[in-house]
Amino acid sequence: MEAEHRARRAFIAWWTLACVLKLVVAVRLPLFVDEAFYWQEGRHLASAYSDLPGMTAWLVRLGEVLGGEHPLALRMPFLVMGALLPWWVARIGRRWFGAIPGWRAGTLAVLLPLLGMLGVLALPDVPLAFATVLCLHAGARLLHQVTPFAALELALGLALGALSHYRFAGVVVVGAAVILWLPQGRRLLRDPRVLLALVVGLLAWLPLLLWNLENGEAGLRFQLLDRHPWTLHAGGLAFLALQALVVTPLLAWAMLQAAFLTGWKRRPARPQWRFLALFGSIVLAGLFVLGFFADSERVSFHWPVPAYLALLPAAAMMLEGWPVGWRRLAWATAAVGLLAALAWCLAVASPALRQEAAGSKHYPRNFAGWEPLATAVREELAAMPPDTRLLVDDFKIGAELGFALGDPHIAVLDHPLNHAHGRAPQLRLWDLHVGDPPATPALLVLAPGDLPFRQWLQHYHRLCETLGPLPLVRSVLVDHGAQRFLLVRLPPASQAPPYPGACIAPAMAWIDAPVPGQALPPRFEVKGWAFKEGVGLSSVEIVLDDAVVAQAQYGSLADVSSYFPEATDPHLPHIGFRAQVDLPESQAGRRWLGLRLHGTDGSVEEWPRQPVEIVPAAAGR
Repeated sequence: MEAEHRARRAFIAWWTLACVLKLVVAVRLPLFVDEAFYWQEGRHLASAYSDLPGMTAWLVRLGEVLGGEHPLALRMPFLVMGALLPWWVARIGRRWFGAIPGWRAGTLAVLLPLLGMLGVLALPDVPLAFATVLCLHAGARLLHQVTPFAALELALGLALGALSHYRFAGVVVVGAAVILWLPQGRRLLRDPRVLLALVVGLLAWLPLLLWNLENGEAGLRFQLLDRHPWTLHAGGLAFLALQALVVTPLLAWAMLQAAFLTGWKRRPARPQWRFLALFGSIVLAGLFVLGFFADSERVSFHWPVPAYLALLPAAAMMLEGWPVGWRRLAWATAAVGLLAALAWCLAVASPALRQEAAGSKHYPRNFAGWEPLATAVREELAAMPPDTRLLVDDFKIGAELGFALGDPHIAVLDHPLNHAHGRAPQLRLWDLHVGDPPATPALLVLAPGDLPFRQWLQHYHRLCETLGPLPLVRSVLVDHGAQRFLLVRLPPASQAPPYPGACIAPAMAWIDAPVPGQALPPRFEVKGWAFKEGVGLSSVEIVLDDAVVAQAQYGSLADVSSYFPEATDPHLPHIGFRAQVDLPESQAGRRWLGLRLHGTDGSVEEWPRQPVEIVPAAAGR
């Protein structure tokens, strides 16, 4: 009994600490772009959307109604669900694996980084995971005895999952296959209460089915076809290593051991053990195989969460048989993993730490820059006519800027990102898609960094074809330009110059030397190329930490035709620049090098900065 009390106290202590830490993170963390889009969906309530069923948007709207327009309010329903998850895992463990393994399974659900972080962001994985654990708990109970409560719980879990994500269909298919595999499971199909629960679960898919029937199966095609290459690639090789990292290696091994011993090697007296182990192992194996054919461009490391929910009780039991040293190490690494994940979120929430990450591949651009952009947009709109329309480049800007401005109706241009994330059909349904020049003055917000560099010029030309010339009025650099926005004032369509003509577009540039992160003496050379469609550049200035430190010699030969064959700068191919920078010794240290590009049309554009290390001459010797 004392050991059971210790296990229970440890669970409650870790659960309480995790809830407090998650609350702190949720208060400070800026809104993620997907969260902002779910906020926008919540402002256009519907039974289903192009990317998801309705549950995520409904929960976000519920949080907003109860707590106002604050990221914490939007996340609160998800934080509550995430807090309830470990208790359900503990209930499964205590009922079928014993009180001590049960409480420890709940503690593992708190510490496992993938599970412990659920709720910090308002994402569909939270209701999906909660629906999964409801179904697992109900399934295990039904294998023992069919009761009205267990059937009701199964119906609730199936309905919640169907309203949360397309991926829940995989949970249903695997769960049904395992139930049919077990003799005790096949007998359940003769009970009308279980059949009624299954009918409720099937009916919950109806809103998603009707949406797809009404919209040319756009959601299904995106989830099953468009986002996946369905050709063999090496992406699946990273699955095991990545899962071992995000789950922590020793716990990953404990769950694999639990799946093998309780699901495949042994034939335990309790069918619940086999049900949970078979479900978890089949889901993991299926995702491992799928990784060689499915989408590898977007984040998918969280997909195995349903498997871990099923395997944790048996894993907690397996840990009891490990040597004390290894057991303690497993618990310690899990705790460190959760704390590291929360620390990363706090780092993302810190402007100073985000600036330090600028220029690296780890920069969290989907969390950054929205408030400075909103401030700049407010200032520009205040200086423009009252009937000015706000246009944005892609759904990310539309959703995040919409949340910052309290406007869920910002018009969005046709952009590759809208299609890549399955949001283009939804924008069209909301009549927010822009396909023609605006009839009134407009302020256009561009985010070139949302596309690969080599696609920028093509995108600018497509915008010219739709909107006419793009006269830049303002650059907004966030974190030294790691997040960069361009503001363009567009005249009414009746006053816009006809196209084809001069496609005036934002400048393109590249610094060939020095390279990012390079150590440099106080006197060094900067060289590269720069051009501006339609009008060309009059001068290029070298900027260090926002101060001009040199005037470049502009106009040398630089052939970029192989990269940008559509370029029409009148100065081509004489678009190269070169400058000598001579700094005092006091400027030693990490600095941010960039360009200030002056167009012949009077525009001034800030180019993103790159880090360099200025080393004093004495230190260089």
